[in-house]
Amino acid sequence: MLPGVFTAFKKDNTRYYRACVTYRGKHISLGSFDNETNASDAYIISKKILDDSNINIDDYEQCSLSFEKWVSLINFRDNGIYSRAPIYMKDTYFIYYLTQNTHLIFDTDDLFYYSSHKISQRGGHLYVTEYGMQVNILSRYGIKNYGVEGRDYEFINGIRGDFRYCNIRIINKYHGVLCEKKKNKTMYVAKIHIHGDYIIGRYHTDYEAAIAYNKAVDILKENGVKKSFPTNYIVELDAIKYSSIYNKTRINNSIREYRPQ
Repeated sequence: MLPGVFTAFKKDNTRYYRACVTYRGKHISLGSFDNETNASDAYIISKKILDDSNINIDDYEQCSLSFEKWVSLINFRDNGIYSRAPIYMKDTYFIYYLTQNTHLIFDTDDLFYYSSHKISQRGGHLYVTEYGMQVNILSRYGIKNYGVEGRDYEFINGIRGDFRYCNIRIINKYHGVLCEKKKNKTMYVAKIHIHGDYIIGRYHTDYEAAIAYNKAVDILKENGVKKSFPTNYIVELDAIKYSSIYNKTRINNSIREYRPQ
């Protein structure tokens, strides 16, 4: 058997090959292969990466060793920390490589989380799997699943893949609430979608608009609307303050008078 390669068997007794490399006392699996040659190639390439500090991430070309493993080995060589995830660490942040040409930036505070959670991309959404469920990574910043870039949040430096906390500004954190600026005056518009959008009202603060949205949901339910609406939870207010604002909040008559057809 070639160096770094050993055989294994599937449940149906089919033979396959695994490759591994040892570096700084750590035993690293390089993956499973259909034949001994590919497994050996992966081992040889990994040894070159670990022994030659001039080899970097941009040097990757299609080979027996996966790109994810290529990144992991270079990070281990340069920074002394091994992660199965395709992560490369910097002083105050780390880079997560989705592909060779697409990467994301995160604060080091998130290193442990993303070292154990694989990021996937589908339809423009980035998510991880937790307990069998797909979780949008934006939820870690308090951004709802329906959040729209430019309307509900923005990347301050304009780089979409820069997910450092200092680079994400939440514009609208409540469901059904939009920030509206006219003539240097900021107001918050509460809207609700029934069969089309209905304006609930305009308010001075985002939490007042969020409460107005909740009140509109309650009114619609009382009027017989069966649709399921998400509601807002306002952490800044205790029950007494919430109730006071709720009772004083004015709602557009189009909502009060709405009846299901």
